[in-house]
Amino acid sequence: MKNATRHVLMFLALSASSLLAKDPKQIFSEWDRDKDGKLTLEELPRNARPNFQRVDTNQDGSISLAEHENFLKRPRQPRKTRPLPEGIKPLLNLSYADTDNPRQTLDLFLPEKRKLGGPLPIIVYIHGGGWKNGRKESGIGKLGPYLKTGSFAAASINYRLSGEAIWPAQIHDCKAAIRWLKGNAEKYGFDAERMAVWGNSAGGHLVAMLGVSGEVKALEGKLGKHMDQDSRVSCVVDFCGPTHLLSMGKFPSNIDHDAANSPESQLIGGALQENKKAANKASPMTYVTKDDAPTIIVHGTEDPLVPFNQAKIFHEALTEAGVPNTFLPMKGMGHGLSGPVVDESVRKFLEAHLLGKK
Repeated sequence: MKNATRHVLMFLALSASSLLAKDPKQIFSEWDRDKDGKLTLEELPRNARPNFQRVDTNQDGSISLAEHENFLKRPRQPRKTRPLPEGIKPLLNLSYADTDNPRQTLDLFLPEKRKLGGPLPIIVYIHGGGWKNGRKESGIGKLGPYLKTGSFAAASINYRLSGEAIWPAQIHDCKAAIRWLKGNAEKYGFDAERMAVWGNSAGGHLVAMLGVSGEVKALEGKLGKHMDQDSRVSCVVDFCGPTHLLSMGKFPSNIDHDAANSPESQLIGGALQENKKAANKASPMTYVTKDDAPTIIVHGTEDPLVPFNQAKIFHEALTEAGVPNTFLPMKGMGHGLSGPVVDESVRKFLEAHLLGKK
């Protein structure tokens, strides 16, 4: 029941964020297939249907344009940020690109009581949100348990969203953040050579890209003051990340990935199948080589947003190239990943690669 509830909430969030990006009347017209000026439950996309009862305020069994517009304009509660564990020093909104853009900032978290002597390894979280939503504050839920041990430092980064700049701006930002962290490692007491990156969905795509593109100069960008640093990472935790954009539309999904308004198409600035070169340049599969970072791939077999195949083909490509990787298919899970099996697998992976535990 808890998993089902999570899936519904995820659909609601996805639906609302997608609607806000387009004109409400245009959306209404696209969904109103019989052009009768109202929307039935059957006319709504599957990921919007959980909202039906909430939008149909007069409960007449259909949604009018006025009800549709009122729903999109409703007041929204500010999102809550999870509290930090006790004993953690936060350094917030640090600019990594030497700009005043809040999308080019990171939060750094340092345990006040360190369990290990010497510089700590660091875990860097990159948020999801279809490259058009999301914020760095969402990372503390994943990072908190590791910070509490006193054995890890952590960071969570923002990056420019697709509504502001298209690819490769997102990976340029992520790499600038990694370089900034490496350039400031001694100052803050963490080890630049023991750095994991962890992301979910769009963040999974970006951490996968970091893992395979350490030597790809075309993706490096020229942001920030630390161009003397490289952007290689020690290991990658990829949750549900897209890895080959052109093949996403070939598998069942609640999203038409090939459509011009899909998150992937908005990322590269045009419909995927009409911009294949750009789509391949934005796909981690394009850059896999034998010297890539060790990776754990975790993906729900019933993911309704990013097809499970994206994990499978990435695992196969890494394995063929000789890259150490762990593939964890979560049977029956969707786009939200949680539970003891996931938590324990990620913990063992990070401890092995950052702490040297077997």
